[in-house]
Amino acid sequence: MRCKRPLPWTVAWIVAVLTTATACGGPSHSAPRPDTEGPAGKPTAPQRSAAPSAGLPSVGVLLDEDGHWCTASVVDSPKGNVVATAAHCVYADGAASSDFSFAPAYRGKAGDPAPYGTWKVRTVQVADAWKAAGDDADAHDYAFLTLAPDSRGRQVQQVVGAARPEWASGPQRRVTVVGYPNKDHNPADGPISCTTDTRRDPDLAGSMVMECDGFFDGTSGSPWLADGRLIGVLSGGDTDTESTAVLFDARTRALYDRAVKASGA
Repeated sequence: MRCKRPLPWTVAWIVAVLTTATACGGPSHSAPRPDTEGPAGKPTAPQRSAAPSAGLPSVGVLLDEDGHWCTASVVDSPKGNVVATAAHCVYADGAASSDFSFAPAYRGKAGDPAPYGTWKVRTVQVADAWKAAGDDADAHDYAFLTLAPDSRGRQVQQVVGAARPEWASGPQRRVTVVGYPNKDHNPADGPISCTTDTRRDPDLAGSMVMECDGFFDGTSGSPWLADGRLIGVLSGGDTDTESTAVLFDARTRALYDRAVKASGA
């Protein structure tokens, strides 16, 4: 499991502060598809290590005045103000995080680290099973957040686009995963990406695994995009080479619908 935001009113936050120092185009409804073919139409080989990337406009970081800690991405919704991330990024110790924002296409070392601006998180939606069991409910480690409009009254999807969700994908796909490792593993403080193949997770039903180096702390919540559609978000992994994601399914869609309703759409 990779870095979650500490909650300021808990002991966990005090520990985390001491230890984590190491640690405008028009609207679009789908993310670009990964390049899965090389010259002469031959399939490209799956990557084994992530590389610095231009990222995607719709993928960014969750951040507050202390910095960023997880990755999130815009998911297509009727009102255009929903993002997806991992549950452990935004809900822990029986409470949801508060007073934080989403910065799409974040570039920490750039002159303007938030080129598309920031959107304040308004609501946090996690599964009831996650609220009850937390880290013991790995099969529900996803969350949907709703965002307030920016200072110009725009919804985030209007500005950076979104990926359509897919609710019934199989576990064997070619995916592109974009994430933001914390600065101790990512001095440039920009996005990385990996396009590779997934397989069924033998340890958790309804989940998939990819093997690609480089998804360190900070990449939790990274979107897994298959043919441009969002099929899951990075939730953990036993090593920094192996990462896992819960496949979006009917339960995930029910939570998404709850977020859409909360957004006022």
